[in-house]
Amino acid sequence: MASRGHHLVKSGRSFVNGSGLLSRLFARGFARLIDQLHERLQVGGIDATLPDGSKRRVGFHAAGPVAVVHLKSWNALVRLATSGSIGWYRAWAKGEWTSPDPVPLFELFMANAVALGDAARAKGSARLLNRFRHRRRDNDLAGARDNIAAHYDLGNDFYAEWLDPSMTYSSARFEGSDDLEAAQHRKVAMLLDRLDLQPGQRLLEIGCGWGTLAIAAARRGVDVVGLTLSKEQKAWADARVAEAGLSERVEIRLADYRETAGQFDAIASVEMVEAVGQRWWPAYMDCIARNLKPGGRAALQFISIDHRLFDAYSQSADFIQAYIFPGGMLIDEPSFAALAAERGLSWQDRDGFGLDYAETLKQWRERYDTAVAGGRLPEFASAFHDLWRYYLMYCEGGFRGRGIDVAQVTLVKAA
Repeated sequence: MASRGHHLVKSGRSFVNGSGLLSRLFARGFARLIDQLHERLQVGGIDATLPDGSKRRVGFHAAGPVAVVHLKSWNALVRLATSGSIGWYRAWAKGEWTSPDPVPLFELFMANAVALGDAARAKGSARLLNRFRHRRRDNDLAGARDNIAAHYDLGNDFYAEWLDPSMTYSSARFEGSDDLEAAQHRKVAMLLDRLDLQPGQRLLEIGCGWGTLAIAAARRGVDVVGLTLSKEQKAWADARVAEAGLSERVEIRLADYRETAGQFDAIASVEMVEAVGQRWWPAYMDCIARNLKPGGRAALQFISIDHRLFDAYSQSADFIQAYIFPGGMLIDEPSFAALAAERGLSWQDRDGFGLDYAETLKQWRERYDTAVAGGRLPEFASAFHDLWRYYLMYCEGGFRGRGIDVAQVTLVKAA
């Protein structure tokens, strides 16, 4: 019997990740690729040990992240050159490169992403095939359910082992000496404050997770309808709502946002739109415009990628899309804001806090490592644990490198 989480490990391998068989064909290009990286790294650098044992300092033209990498096989560069981040992960999983701390390497790549161009992105047939496979995971009504289940239905017990007690799976907002749980509750409170909610009003939450925000809103005297496609999340949220004595105020629906129609005084959505996919951004904004009363407010928390990187990013598939979030796509904020404006939704008070997400991810990884070391996740194989740790490190580096950001914004519908 396959271990839990095996479906993510297996499905990611269906993407083209480069082949060690090509190493002889690329032999003459290794030095050229390293030279190219050396020239394009504008900030920071890599202290590299090459497969023959020689040392190479790559970059270091200006202050920035410093990564230490031991390249144990040239196959790793083949995978990087042909299939970008998907191949680089497979090389790591196969032991073709190691690092005492991969986070600075991911930070370095992101900090230099514009200058690097296609040097670390999939190319040619690999790019086309990976893009095709990613598009086959489209978030139509049936596909969205499958994609959400692939990630979120790993099990409530799984997430409970490394999320904080609030079961909040999105960026926290840290202040002072906050622990993770306090920082998560601050994030929820800040988002709800944007809505100027009054007792007796109705709130729609698109993507309600395990119910934390819905419960917090209900405690402000608001009636809440929360939407999720995850059966695991709904079961957990229903139990928490009942335990809090708020069943008359909170309804958790196993429903798609595209099939939701009603009139609400306010709408909240925290890091759900990244699971929508670019094709469905207009439908997501239609949902907000359709369900929000005139003069009402929507508060969103979303993850965006630098506008300068979006076109190249959207034309391929990366490690996260292949292995972690099937059908996912980070937001191009200018395009997304334009869709809001077309529907009479004013984009207001945008507040970014990407480094808070980096800290959130760091703490999640520490909690995850503690759970694994304590034998509390026995149903997951080592390959899955390796994948999950890599995912958390990869994302942390991305936020530290400032090429991706998380933000809250308020959308106000014309009266």
